[in-house]
Amino acid sequence: MSSIRTPLFAALFALALTACATPQVSATPASAAPITAASVRALLVPLTDDSMEGRAVWTAGEKRAARMIAEQMQRIGLEPAGDSGYYQRIPGAVREVTRTRVSPAGDTTRTTSMRAVRLASFADWDSIPVARRRWATNVIGVIRGTLPDSVILVDAHYDHLGIAAPVTGARCPFASPTDSIFNGADDDASGTVAVLEIARIMKGEAKPRRTLIFSAMTGEENGLVGTGWYILHPLVPIASMVANLEIEMIGRPDSLAGGSGRAWLTGYERSTMGDMLKSYGIAIGPDLRPAQRFFERSDNIAFARAGVPAHTLSTFNLHQDYHCASDESSRVDFEHMAGVIRAGAEAVKHLANGPAPAWHDGGRPAAPAPRP
Repeated sequence: MSSIRTPLFAALFALALTACATPQVSATPASAAPITAASVRALLVPLTDDSMEGRAVWTAGEKRAARMIAEQMQRIGLEPAGDSGYYQRIPGAVREVTRTRVSPAGDTTRTTSMRAVRLASFADWDSIPVARRRWATNVIGVIRGTLPDSVILVDAHYDHLGIAAPVTGARCPFASPTDSIFNGADDDASGTVAVLEIARIMKGEAKPRRTLIFSAMTGEENGLVGTGWYILHPLVPIASMVANLEIEMIGRPDSLAGGSGRAWLTGYERSTMGDMLKSYGIAIGPDLRPAQRFFERSDNIAFARAGVPAHTLSTFNLHQDYHCASDESSRVDFEHMAGVIRAGAEAVKHLANGPAPAWHDGGRPAAPAPRP
């Protein structure tokens, strides 16, 4: 865990989050209430409101979304598990970044731009001129189990692409030429809502065997900013993590998964998790689009490379709103989404109280080579 370096920063951090107004949200239903299309809609619509400005990492819109998520965790009754309440702060700064691209013909081009990047520590953050400092937040809550050194992480990324020039045509056929806010309803407000709804259900259950950490990670769209920081500053040692279930893009049914309410698990064949959950009658199957390499395209891959059986639950059907401003709440199938979240809640109950998943031989991905 990161420690608060100075009282001044902690005060400014709290003030900034308070200043980020959030749309009015109805209270989270009681833990005993079922997961329904209505309960899902009540969370997803405000999270994808234009006032969130697309929830891009390092922005005011991200802070508004983080505040809403933290408020929901508080209503559910999760224990705060960040370094500032539910917030795990991440230091960043605007720096000059050079990108090198090699064309198929072998030509090399380099482009330089100024953008925010994650820093290694808050000591580095303190050394940066104030005007160039940035910060981001993961939002983390926990349900303590009877086995404190045996942990399940349930997570999703809540960030998206923010505000950008409108994209239309073949790339985004359903987008408006005047819409510049990329609200990311499916990617990944849907998964974030799932984390909150599963946490609500688990809070109403008997105390689990394993401790459950529920996290909304930031910066997945910018190189796993939040997950990379969490792995360096985990709530408990990564070695204590028995499994990671990430949830991403569950807002539309996928015919290859079997239709409404059914989902697939990335990297299904790599560990015992998929078959174990399927044996309990949970509507989860393998990813039938291995060429897309979804196992490697979300936050779970960082935990998998760290040795944790980590998979993503999804129903992404390659729809044409992906990374387009047309990925709006109006295009979400809430009945389907509620069904998938109910399946996810059952999966978490078994992961919390049943056998621990294990890698199949050759299933664990190799750790990445160290970067200079």
